[in-house]
Amino acid sequence: MPRNRNVFSSLAALAAWRRRAVTRAVHSGWGWMQSAGAVTAERPGRYRFGRIGHGTRLAFPQGTVFGEPWIQLGEHCVIGEHVTLTAGMMPGVDLGPEPVLRLGNGVVLGRGSHVVASRPVVFGDDVFCGPYVYVTSDNHSYDDPEQPVGRQWPRSAPVEIGPGSWLGAGAVILPGARLGRNVVVAAGAVVRGEVPDHAVVAGAPARVVRRWDPESGWQPPLRTPAPVPIPQGMTPGELLALARLPGQAGPEGPAEGGPLGEGRPGLRADR
Repeated sequence: MPRNRNVFSSLAALAAWRRRAVTRAVHSGWGWMQSAGAVTAERPGRYRFGRIGHGTRLAFPQGTVFGEPWIQLGEHCVIGEHVTLTAGMMPGVDLGPEPVLRLGNGVVLGRGSHVVASRPVVFGDDVFCGPYVYVTSDNHSYDDPEQPVGRQWPRSAPVEIGPGSWLGAGAVILPGARLGRNVVVAAGAVVRGEVPDHAVVAGAPARVVRRWDPESGWQPPLRTPAPVPIPQGMTPGELLALARLPGQAGPEGPAEGGPLGEGRPGLRADR
């Protein structure tokens, strides 16, 4: 009986080792595929974009991509996995001499996002999008109540998203939307029409829920105090050491005059 137990234990250990080896191989292989399948200016693969800026990367696997000659991507953009980028209603259509879809520098499109453009769609610099954001210049029409909606010709209008804006997860930007500079779109919001600079919009349809006024600040006022910026020149090691000091990480920030707090009153170690 002890001998049989040893045999079974050895077989179980061998099976476990094989499972671990297969798991490592799968993850290593997938990591290699993600690296090799990423699209950059130096490695465009089968795609022929109108422009891919320096430092821009489309993660692998990509979503649906067509009309690349009319798509221009700025520098240092981050395009997540399964992101759809399309220009035109369908592949193989001549869209003329001008670009249709343009991303500025530093644009981030989160995983699973869709940008669908048959009319000009423009992202300003440093627009950040959460996952599953949907931006489109086209929407189905419903002029004829007797015909299936999907068979009716869509209505189209240009879309513009101002620089520095943030689009939360699942936000939908409809045809004709024009977002100003540094606009925040709440998760799940559905935006159409004009949105002014420095506004926060939420809801479906979206409405302005907060806006910056140069004279009175945020209206309505923020419910929490603004975070204190990290002082210039402070290293990650200093921040870590500061957080570990007794009495340095309270809700009011570090005590003044501490080893790292000197000359930095009010610094929040928990930021």
